[in-house]
This record gives sequence, C-alpha cells and structure tokens, in this order.
Amino acid sequence: MPTPGKPVLGIETSCDETAASVVEGGRRVLSSVVASQDDLHAEYGGVVPELAGRAHVERIIPVLRKALGDAG
Repeated sequence: MPTPGKPVLGIETSCDETAASVVEGGRRVLSSVVASQDDLHAEYGGVVPELAGRAHVERIIPVLRKALGDAG
C-alpha cells in the first residue's frame, strides 16, 4: 500500500490505449491521461496488433510527460 501523501505513477496499456495517471495517497487523482488509437484502427474494422504495438511505443513518453506535468 502506498504511503499516505506519496504520489504514485500508474501506467496502463490495453490493446488500443496508452494511459498514465498520478494518484496521491491512494485516493486523490492528480492527473489522468489516455491516448486512444480509435482513429488509427477505424479503417480496418478492428485492432491491428502491429500498428497498435508501434503506436504504444510512439505515445508512451508523451503520455507520461503530460501526466507528470499535469500532476505538478
């Protein structure tokens, strides 16, 4: 369990989303950023694994920077 008041960075990826958030004390959300790949896969009618993997690599650093910046 996180120490009260200490911020925790959470990173999550699904097949078509890359996300990060910062939570303080296990309850207070300081930031939450999600980069969706809906537009990328729309023309194919579903998720294309190769494209999804590359998109995660391209988006993780900007998502992390925004989540950390938004959290202060």
